[in-house]
Amino acid sequence: MAHPETGPNSRDAIVIKHKVHKLTGWRILGIVVVSVLLVFILVAGFGIAFLKRAVVDYRWEHDFSTRDPSFFASAHALADPPPLEGNAIQLLHNGDEIFPAMLEAIHQAQSSINFEAFLFYSDHVGAEFRDALCERARAGVRVRVLLDGIGSGKNFSDADEKTFKSAGCTFAYYHPTHSWRVDKLNRRTHRRIMIVDGKTGFTGSVGFADSWEGNADAPNHWRDIQMKLGGPIVAKLQGAFQQHWIRATGETISGASQFPPLPPAGKLSAQLIASHSFSVSPVSLVQAVAFASAEKSIYITNSYCTPSHNQVKLLVEAVKRGVDVRILIPGKHDDQPATKAAGRPAYGELLAGGVKIYEYAPTMIHTKSIVVDGLFSVLGSSNFDSRSAQINEELDITVYDRGFGAEMDGIFMKDLARADPYTLEQFRRRPISEHISEWAVSPLAPLF
Repeated sequence: MAHPETGPNSRDAIVIKHKVHKLTGWRILGIVVVSVLLVFILVAGFGIAFLKRAVVDYRWEHDFSTRDPSFFASAHALADPPPLEGNAIQLLHNGDEIFPAMLEAIHQAQSSINFEAFLFYSDHVGAEFRDALCERARAGVRVRVLLDGIGSGKNFSDADEKTFKSAGCTFAYYHPTHSWRVDKLNRRTHRRIMIVDGKTGFTGSVGFADSWEGNADAPNHWRDIQMKLGGPIVAKLQGAFQQHWIRATGETISGASQFPPLPPAGKLSAQLIASHSFSVSPVSLVQAVAFASAEKSIYITNSYCTPSHNQVKLLVEAVKRGVDVRILIPGKHDDQPATKAAGRPAYGELLAGGVKIYEYAPTMIHTKSIVVDGLFSVLGSSNFDSRSAQINEELDITVYDRGFGAEMDGIFMKDLARADPYTLEQFRRRPISEHISEWAVSPLAPLF
């Protein structure tokens, strides 16, 4: 007979059974938590990996050149085929030219300022723009400020947000970071837009932070280009701002202060390319048609260069036709080494195919431009990578003009003079650390 203190009906046995029951409950809770996390990870992975713009592998034959009358409409078939005439575009170089011109335009605003930025920091440059925008809002100018939650993120303070709002600016984030929509979190506005009184526009690739100060004259002063726009193209820029503003706030913009008559301001033929979520990538078609149509030269400058297999093929085929193809990328001053590692495997095929690659030496180069045959130019926010093609909301300006193309060619050659060649031999003899970094980022390469 079992001892009364240790038998199956004893108090100790009941306690043990109770503990087992509690342990089983924790296991069930753990299974539920892990299951929820796994579902969240799967949904997040789906949102990141699949909810993207389609990119068609455009393998255009060299059927026509950039001089052909059908070229411009063919390249812009997924954007807006007809070119806009009568535009003026002033190229502003580095912070020493960019920031004073933009701040002057803000100070002269009479009715409205619409401002959208991917990267806006609470530092010296950010404070200058914050104070200028707030001063105009207090003076009665309608000021709208739209920032990207990831791009500005941790480097933009809550205090600055409150300052904007208390001054009378309407402030919003595009796809705020507190959203549970992982697909939205992944789709950022990478655009840079400022429109003053509906008449003067600015766009390009500048960030509103201290890294862009100076004149690319030191390692901490980045190289970049911004455009000041006048003429009918400004209304297109305003429309691009409206696309994001209405998503973020539900407010439409209209009236003479937003869309005034825009008479010709110059002689440039231009167009705007704005990428949209869940559409076919318009900038990829522009690039493919331009590369396939090139007869003399393709000069690419880009801060984040991870070309697709199709883009590599188009560029190598251009070299075979006798086209001078050169790519200018960051050198040792590179703020995104993982992105460079993701793109580096393509450099071997490019170099073997006769494409020339150069690394900018003095500082980080952040320009994003393409000029083909000294006639067709693309300048804006798009990186030469899959994230810009498929995920981010980008904005680029194309210009079809030989005089402007010559200016862009001259800029490229001037930057090239401050760069070092990256050769096929260097690629083949690159250190093991670079091989390891390429292997490490390869599963995520489509996201760079």
